Amino acid sequence: MSHIRVLDLSRVLAGPWATQNLADLGAEVIKVERPKVGDDTRGWGPPWIRDDQGEYTHDSTYYAAANRGKKSITVDMSSAEGQQIVRELAAISDVVVENYKIGDLKRYGLDYDSLSAINPRLVYCSITGYGQTGPSAHKPGYDFVFQAQGGLMSITGERDDLPGGGPQKVGIAIADVITGMYSSIAILAALNHRGVSGRGQYIDMALLDCLVALGGNQVTGYFSSHKVPFRYGNAHASLVPYQVFATADGEMVVAVGNDAQWQKYCEAIGRADLAADQNWTKVTGRITGRETLIPELARTMLTRSSADWIERLEASGVPCGRINNYEQVFEDPQVIHRGLRVDLPTEDGGTVSTIASPLRLMGTPVQYERAPPKLGSSTEALLKQLLGKSDEDIAAYRATHVI
Repeated sequence: MSHIRVLDLSRVLAGPWATQNLADLGAEVIKVERPKVGDDTRGWGPPWIRDDQGEYTHDSTYYAAANRGKKSITVDMSSAEGQQIVRELAAISDVVVENYKIGDLKRYGLDYDSLSAINPRLVYCSITGYGQTGPSAHKPGYDFVFQAQGGLMSITGERDDLPGGGPQKVGIAIADVITGMYSSIAILAALNHRGVSGRGQYIDMALLDCLVALGGNQVTGYFSSHKVPFRYGNAHASLVPYQVFATADGEMVVAVGNDAQWQKYCEAIGRADLAADQNWTKVTGRITGRETLIPELARTMLTRSSADWIERLEASGVPCGRINNYEQVFEDPQVIHRGLRVDLPTEDGGTVSTIASPLRLMGTPVQYERAPPKLGSSTEALLKQLLGKSDEDIAAYRATHVI
């Protein structure tokens, strides 16, 4: 995608996540930020990025997680001069991504209608909480709200009848992340269509839409049965056993995905009696009889250590694993082999560690050529190289705080 230029007017997470995906794939991504302040997440620390002396900088690791591979330019878009700079950049860009409140960029003449008039090939992606239309379109929105409103918290957390039961959010901003991923797909589809039609288009992305779509099989099951899904904790609505088990020295996960694996599981844990019981040979019986079956399995799983069970189950081809924290994740030999940690040199001589892109293209592999940028570090170069601004122009912009 080295031939694609992306003008990134977004901040925080959903938009930056989408544009980081595009940067990883080779696109030139120009991140437009507020002078002196930048993206809100730059200040969302601790923890902070460290410089070459090991001292903390003013940029958070949260910011680093979503802004790898970009160039930063500072522009005051509330000023007429700043708006003109953005228009000039949009005229030579392929994609614009923004997540302003509805109507904000129209006031600046930076909405899709205004920019597509000067660049009909422009793919323009707007990301908002509720979308551009509907009775809630005007409302602000945050990930936590959408996890609640979009149904995810109704199926996340321990069962209501158990200690600690009740709704629980996911431990990451999943609504933002999944919206960023869906937005990347939409942008790539629009670019592909442009290759045929010669015209760009407008993309309306909503966090609520994406979070609801994440409901997948739970939602389609509800459509069919009219039974509202509920929390299973670490169990699975459609597979048994597929959960956490306590062992002699801790806890582990067992994920029996089909009837053949059930037989192998029973053999590995020495429960031939359960394997032979016709009540449990089919997944339907194990689902409807889980309240009887699971206590039997739980008693057996307490008799050996997690490491012992994992060795036995893996030898039988039964999916299982220990429950890792993130320190343990990055000690895992498979994670190390796949290179899922990427250390990048920063512009001030330090190092920032980021997570590798999971996109593995053999012909056009992801490149990690640029660390998350310092605020405004490419401002002068971009104004000169792309827009032909002179030193005098740039000095005037600085004097009036346009950049």
